[in-house]
Amino acid sequence: MFFTSVDDVSARLAGAGYLPSPAVATTVFLADRLGKPLLVEGPAGVGKTELAKAVAEVADVRLIRLQCYEGVDESRALYEWNHAKQLLRISAGRDESWEETRTDVFGEEFLLPRPLLTAIRGDDPKVLLIDETDKADVEVEGLLLEVLSDFQITVPELGTIRATRRPFVVLTSNAGRELSEALRRRCLFLHIGFPEEELERRIVRLKVPEIDAVLAESVVRVVRALRAMDLRKAPSVAETVDWARTLLALGAGTLDETVVRDSLGVVLKHQDDVLKAAAKLDLDAV
Repeated sequence: MFFTSVDDVSARLAGAGYLPSPAVATTVFLADRLGKPLLVEGPAGVGKTELAKAVAEVADVRLIRLQCYEGVDESRALYEWNHAKQLLRISAGRDESWEETRTDVFGEEFLLPRPLLTAIRGDDPKVLLIDETDKADVEVEGLLLEVLSDFQITVPELGTIRATRRPFVVLTSNAGRELSEALRRRCLFLHIGFPEEELERRIVRLKVPEIDAVLAESVVRVVRALRAMDLRKAPSVAETVDWARTLLALGAGTLDETVVRDSLGVVLKHQDDVLKAAAKLDLDAV
């Protein structure tokens, strides 16, 4: 186990530059104590991936990441065979029977482990990040069920490989599609939304220590006003931090209409959102 208490989670993650809410700290502690995978959902840019990275950092363990995308398959997620090396071995053993060669070429030496297999092999503690799970095809969830249920993977040529030490597993999802109930049942669930105003101010001050308190407060309030608009993509926490850094780079001591208009592209990523914000944002009311 990585953590001794909820307070230990909060303190150590904060020391690594990740400020967790009480709900985040509690769920991370329970996932660690119960040995359950942690499914983290929420909009992009709120710190889902960074949470897994922070846990690996404070626990001083290896982070293994499976980045999901449309078309990711078994060979990218579990393992594949080194076909070039197998062909060389077959060519070198032309005088052997196929049975002799087959036993050799489907051995450990020719196996290329991918993230899921890498995560359950070995005795060293690890954090396994399965990032943006909702972007993978539905069939990929079937590959995850055996790993997340029994922490084992079956390689037909070698048999079943079981974990001697379970990794700390974090799955992230932007809720682009609904994940299966079978997958959800195997996980503890955590939703990370946009933080409360006070927590977001603390995050900005932590990530951008050069910014003064008044400007940090102004940045957070304007971002929260932008999130209240009907935008295609609301600004994330990462974009709040980027905006704070941008204002420092511009030498801006305050947020006025000119500075906001000229730098809205840092926090808003669609032209229609920029136009809508420019027309509706009232700095005096923020």
